[in-house]
Amino acid sequence: MSDSHEPAVSVIIPCYNYGCYLPQALDSVLTQTFGDWEIVVVDDGSTDETPTVAQDFINDHPGQRIRLLRQTNAGVSAARNAGIAAATGRYILPLDADDVIAPTMLEKTVAILDAEPDIAIASTDLYVFTDGDESPPQVLALPPYEKELLLQRLIMFYCSLYRREAWEVVGGYNERMRAGEDWDFWIGCAERGFGAQHIPEPLFWARNKDTGLHVEAAENDLTARARIVANHPTSFKPLTQAWAQALLQEEQDTPEHDARVPDEILSRAGEMDQFLRVVMDLQRIARQQHYHIRRLEQALAEKAGSR
Repeated sequence: MSDSHEPAVSVIIPCYNYGCYLPQALDSVLTQTFGDWEIVVVDDGSTDETPTVAQDFINDHPGQRIRLLRQTNAGVSAARNAGIAAATGRYILPLDADDVIAPTMLEKTVAILDAEPDIAIASTDLYVFTDGDESPPQVLALPPYEKELLLQRLIMFYCSLYRREAWEVVGGYNERMRAGEDWDFWIGCAERGFGAQHIPEPLFWARNKDTGLHVEAAENDLTARARIVANHPTSFKPLTQAWAQALLQEEQDTPEHDARVPDEILSRAGEMDQFLRVVMDLQRIARQQHYHIRRLEQALAEKAGSR
């Protein structure tokens, strides 16, 4: 669609071999109560039906501002950067192709940035859901924004609305980061004085797939933390910087390294991550019990009906 009016929000959707999920992500934007948006889908070298799915969706919605960019596979950071560079909105919302947003996500986050010039980022709580799971989605509540807390752990998920200016000043997402790129970006924003405000309401839905949420990031957690420290040396203690440099050097020399983290900040972060893993395990057990109870109730109902 050709439209001389620049949208308020650009929703950037990188997609690598997630063509099966992409229509759900796109539909969640179409059903927003806030209508001044555009979508930029970035096909990151997919080998599945992603380009066809995206183009068919565009053709089926000729009245909407939806574009498709295609590039050779370069990773989510590069895909986001390419999409944002092509976008025209003053606010940016990254959205992965396998996730969705609640209908009022844009309305409520845009209201904060419009009303608060000193706030650059609006984040929310989230739902974690699993395909085929009949139990209610699990709410993951996040704390209010504090810069020091951001250095301890990830307190804003990637799908947060922010001013385009922040992306420009930070220099975009670090394309060398294969995991933790959103955390790295948020720290870059904080270092440059861009503040955030949290909405204590789950307006973002993250799909839990395979063996858990953000599997690759979890498997490479220490390495991702070390790279973040190395990227932002002025934000961390000298001892932490030395640990990060040593771990990254050992990663190059040998896959084995000392997993102990010397800095109290990262230690506390590790404790919190362990706590969150325990919570997710408990939630999984609760879902299994829920299924079992549902099956028992159904069996009893069928037995009673046959009498």
